[in-house]
Amino acid sequence: MRAFAVALVMLALASGGPAAADEVRLAPELRGERWLNSAPLRMQALRGKVVLVEFWTFACWNCQNVEPYVKAWHAKYATQGLSVIGVHTPELARARVLANVRAYVKEREIGYPILIDNGFATWRAYGNRYWPALYLIDKRGRIRHVAIAEGRYAEAERKIRALLAEAP
Repeated sequence: MRAFAVALVMLALASGGPAAADEVRLAPELRGERWLNSAPLRMQALRGKVVLVEFWTFACWNCQNVEPYVKAWHAKYATQGLSVIGVHTPELARARVLANVRAYVKEREIGYPILIDNGFATWRAYGNRYWPALYLIDKRGRIRHVAIAEGRYAEAERKIRALLAEAP
C-alpha cells in the first residue's frame, strides 16, 4: 500500500499535478449538483474558517481508509473553526446514483456537508485528479496544503492545528 501511495505522488510530480505539498492560491468555488447535510456553501461565506475539502467517492477503498481521520478531525476541530466539506465525485457508475451516496452517508454517519459533484465541476476547478485528495484552505480562502492518497495523517492534523492558530 505504501508503494502505491509513493507511486501516486511520483506520478503527480511528473505530471505537474498536486502532491503532498504546500501551495498558496485562492480556493475555487464549490460547484456541484446537490448538497447533503447542508444548504449550499460558498467559499466566500467560509472566510474566517479553516476549510478541509476532501475529494472522495464511496466506492474507493482508499477513500474509505481516510474517512475515519476526516470524521475525527471534523468532530475534534469543528468548534475551533474547521469546516469539513466532502466533495463526492464518482469514479464508478453506481457512485453517480444519489440514493447510493445518501445511503452510504447515512450508514457511515457522516455528518459534515457533502457536495455531489457528478459533473466534476469542482474537481476540475481545483485541478484535482485523485481519490482521495485533501485540500486545506486557510482563513483567507487560500489553499495552503494538498495531500493525495492515504497516509500522512499526523502531518495533516499538524497543518490543521497550525492553520487554526493563525490570525484571520
